[in-house]
Amino acid sequence: MLSPRVLKSASSLMCRGFSMGHMCRQGKAPEMAEVRNRLREIVGASTNWKDHKQALTERASLSQYLAQSQDELPAKTMKDSAIEAHLPLGTQPALREKYLNYHNSVRFGRILEDLDSLAVLICYSHTWNKQLKRSPLSIVTALVDKIDMRKNIIYPDCDIKFTGHVTWVGKTSIEAKMHMSQYHNGAYTDVLDATFVMVARDPENKRAAFINPLIPEGPEEEAIFQQGEINKKRRVELSTASLLKVAPTAEERTLVHNLFLNTLDSRTVSFRSRILPPNSLWMEDAKMKGLEICHPQERNIFNRIFGGFLMRKAYELGWANACAFAGCRPTLVAVDDILFRKPVEIGSLLLLSSQVCYTEGMHVQVRVHTEVLDPLTRQHSTTNVFHFTFHVEKEVPSVVPQSYGESMLYLDGKRHFDETMRTQI
Repeated sequence: MLSPRVLKSASSLMCRGFSMGHMCRQGKAPEMAEVRNRLREIVGASTNWKDHKQALTERASLSQYLAQSQDELPAKTMKDSAIEAHLPLGTQPALREKYLNYHNSVRFGRILEDLDSLAVLICYSHTWNKQLKRSPLSIVTALVDKIDMRKNIIYPDCDIKFTGHVTWVGKTSIEAKMHMSQYHNGAYTDVLDATFVMVARDPENKRAAFINPLIPEGPEEEAIFQQGEINKKRRVELSTASLLKVAPTAEERTLVHNLFLNTLDSRTVSFRSRILPPNSLWMEDAKMKGLEICHPQERNIFNRIFGGFLMRKAYELGWANACAFAGCRPTLVAVDDILFRKPVEIGSLLLLSSQVCYTEGMHVQVRVHTEVLDPLTRQHSTTNVFHFTFHVEKEVPSVVPQSYGESMLYLDGKRHFDETMRTQI
């Protein structure tokens, strides 16, 4: 991300210009509630569910303002999208109830919702056309690439500050980085860094739409942009090497075979006779499930279920799964590779399935899979896959796969854990 000095300067200019427009109160950064209000204004979303069909009809007419190629759009800089927003938990006690958890800390699922909203607004700031009252673009979350925790404790009675800006742009996709800090003991301290990937689509969210190119200014911004290119290449490589597409590596195959051998009963000469090794748990016994009925209250500005809501529910189920598995309270280390495969419609039955898929020492790797069930056709459609890395205060049992499918989940969990540990160094 841009240096704090540059971000501060950009945020000051932003409050005098359009990016946040009238949201900035006497030069002050907006609060998170204002961020959501501004998003509704940008796309013309109604606050009343009964008006949503009329709002969708009005948005469809904005297609005439879409660019036919990226060359038609003016280039933007990273400073054009720089945003600072506050969550005043310290100065507005009435706000705390929504964020407070049982352990007198902040509900991280709520923070995920705020990050998602801010990432969308950052991208709209990058693509804004001053000549238009409303944006013809539908900007939605495609991927949460990474969230790295820098601090385990988030205080429920201290103000939080979010900063962020666009760091990389393709033809129809945008990478946005955000930083969260909290004011405590007279100074702001780092809490987390997050990288989101968003995509731009037409007003009806049916096809991809072009976005403004990004021009880096100076060596610092050039390095940030190049890191975005590296991130894109890494995502492509990970997708290509997915265990859903190709076989495990030779090293991974050996690991799976050794896990299998460790579960054979030495008293029999049979591949069917399996026993659980000491200090272990079958993966089948390390699951937790949930169900959500998707009501209009949880809709986003495009009248589908808010991605932040999905992340909050997945995180809370994953946390509960890790807590029950370890027998103690887990703390989040990282979130990575949250893929949004398809939108969730209002009225859907959302099934959530959490699985402890890998453990090592005092760490628990959890995968949460969400799918929509159509009660009329009984068809299941995957909507999201989430990966969470937790830390606990004691050694945890190993999880042991029994089937080939569970072995692939185990290897996938190990890959995500190893990548998290590599980037934490």
